[in-house]
Amino acid sequence: MTGNSYNIYNAVHLIARALHGIYPFGSRHPMIQNGKRFLDVQPWQKLPSSRCVDSCLPGYSSKIIEEEPRCCYECQLCPEGTISNFTDAERCVPCSAHQYPDKNQIQCLFKNISFLSYQEILGIVLASFALILSLITALVLTTVINHRNTPIVKANNRELTYVLLISLLLCFLSSFLFIGQPTRITCLLRQIVFTVIFTVAISSILAKTILVVVAFMATKPGNKARELLGKQGVSSIVLVCPLLQVITCTIWLGTSPPFPNLDFHSSAKEIIVECNEGSVVLFYTVLGYMGFLALVSFVVAFLARKLPDSFNEAKFITFSMLVFCSVWVSFLPTYLSTQGKAMVAVEVFSILASGAGLLGCIFLPKCYIIILRPDLNSKDHLLRKKKYRNLDF
Repeated sequence: MTGNSYNIYNAVHLIARALHGIYPFGSRHPMIQNGKRFLDVQPWQKLPSSRCVDSCLPGYSSKIIEEEPRCCYECQLCPEGTISNFTDAERCVPCSAHQYPDKNQIQCLFKNISFLSYQEILGIVLASFALILSLITALVLTTVINHRNTPIVKANNRELTYVLLISLLLCFLSSFLFIGQPTRITCLLRQIVFTVIFTVAISSILAKTILVVVAFMATKPGNKARELLGKQGVSSIVLVCPLLQVITCTIWLGTSPPFPNLDFHSSAKEIIVECNEGSVVLFYTVLGYMGFLALVSFVVAFLARKLPDSFNEAKFITFSMLVFCSVWVSFLPTYLSTQGKAMVAVEVFSILASGAGLLGCIFLPKCYIIILRPDLNSKDHLLRKKKYRNLDF
């Protein structure tokens, strides 16, 4: 039964009533006029209704009831993701991938484009923190360079200190690659740049910690640790460890590189613009390698935290690596349980929080002595301290 058949039926009904008005009342027999035969319909005789229910409104579809006349049907609300925009629709029509139904399921609306942008509060806050931490790191680097000839800067290899501060500065700046609409270039660079630079930072921390161990072992008679390793040997850690990360990233880019992607299905009202990481295995491989270096640095620093060395950084490195590992251990479950801009915000926050932990735990005590206690940052103080330690011994 269609709408046209109902209209035809009603038209015939009206014609019958009009014909009834032409002839005298009370006749129950067909009448003949001008050679044509007409049926006499009495006014009290009601013709059957064309349907059993009222019309189904837009947003609903009509469903025929079994074992009932075809003019009888029930109205059903359109399923999620579909609409009907006219009365007595036989079925609901799904919206396209870039649209979603309104609350009444009468029309399709265009989805909003979603990504972590500089125009929203979350993006502004993260970008502001990244900028502030970058400026603080640059200020610390300037302070260290200006006092490069003082004992506290020269301790544990000042070149490694420069490398660590520059890598931390680049880490904070790399977080800007995660903010804004993803493009092919930013998707290729964001994870690669972040993991390689952080690997350089952790490698420099590991080298500084091993230097403390080597310096202590070299004081023992007959120990050849300094000859075997030396400053050049320890500093080569900063080259070898990041080189392995670069090789892994090169394989990643060569086989299954990251690329921008549009996610139409994760959110009902938004199109999520994201970076597909390509090979998930290689993505977690570079993160796992970075975590492995952090764990090794933490263990070595923990074991060397009480070694007698001038301005021993091992205990501060222990705290910094504890913060670093805590941030990234909590990052994984949070990262996997979020999606869209929230997932990107979690990674940016982890970068900033772990970098700030390294910067604060390692360099805050140094800056305190350089700026507020310059009397402790002198050669005479170190000689007196060494003399008292020998007397106690």
